[in-house]
Amino acid sequence: MQTQPGLLAVARERMRTRHLALRTEQAYLHWLRRYVAFHERRHPRELGAPEVEQFLTHLAVHRKVSAATQNQALQALLFLYRHVLEIELPWLNEVTRAAHPKRLPVVLDRTEVHALLSQLRDTPWLVASLLYGSGLRLTEGLRLRVKDLALERGELIIREGKGGKDRVTMLPGALDTQVRAHLGRLRSWYEDERRRQQPGVTVPFALARKYPHAATQWGWQYLFPSALLCRDPYSGLPVRHHLHEKVVQRAVQAAVRRAGISRPASCHTLRHCFATHLLEDGYDIRTVQELLGHSDLKTTMIYTHVMAKGARGVRSPLDHREDTCGTTRSARENL
Repeated sequence: MQTQPGLLAVARERMRTRHLALRTEQAYLHWLRRYVAFHERRHPRELGAPEVEQFLTHLAVHRKVSAATQNQALQALLFLYRHVLEIELPWLNEVTRAAHPKRLPVVLDRTEVHALLSQLRDTPWLVASLLYGSGLRLTEGLRLRVKDLALERGELIIREGKGGKDRVTMLPGALDTQVRAHLGRLRSWYEDERRRQQPGVTVPFALARKYPHAATQWGWQYLFPSALLCRDPYSGLPVRHHLHEKVVQRAVQAAVRRAGISRPASCHTLRHCFATHLLEDGYDIRTVQELLGHSDLKTTMIYTHVMAKGARGVRSPLDHREDTCGTTRSARENL
């Protein structure tokens, strides 16, 4: 007798049918497990809007989660009921919402950025330089493939960025020599891999079936490949993935400490610095918005509040008084 697949297996299948990102799939499954465990392993069909509201309120009130975390849990439960159980929940009016504080991003000045980069070496240095020089998120930088580089035009093509969107950003001219040298070393390593008949790289969705040899072609190789093979979460076959995020994150954290930077800077801080420094240089905010890949201009405008021009560009009256006093003093000395 053939057993029916479990709830989580069906949910995973529906997520993959809709081509949700692997991290989204993992996050949603995590929240579904917690939801079922919270209600003492009762099947979600037996539960409804009151139980969903109770779980989300518990997260905000007792677990003290952020607004973004609570919203992620909500989206996971909505996916479960809409696309797996095919039940439309009524509007959830009784949920206690987690507070959504408005925080300004950490932005380093140019001297601090260069001090940080000077403490890095080899691949972590090149990745961090691209994060700052091109405004990339860390995952976007690590997912770059050889075919995404347009060296002659000085461009990078970001594929499947946040929200599944593609965009084009600049490749800094200052990195041209280093990127070309890196590609030369990568090509030698790639040819050695092919001689040893090693598995190819991960290829998105159905392209592995449509283009069976894409995984071993030069253009599809990751710019920053992992040194070790892993098992593909979809096919179960051994593949080569890109460099793990932790490698760069730990290197940047160590560089921050060595550079003597007191603020809590991270890899994502370099993206904040990219946007802020472009605005300080006088570039149009909509241009910066396109380079960052923001859907809403309001997201980009947060950087106008951290530009190196004081709070909102307003000059303190104390500074004005000192200038006046200095001018008056100089005038008296000339009399």
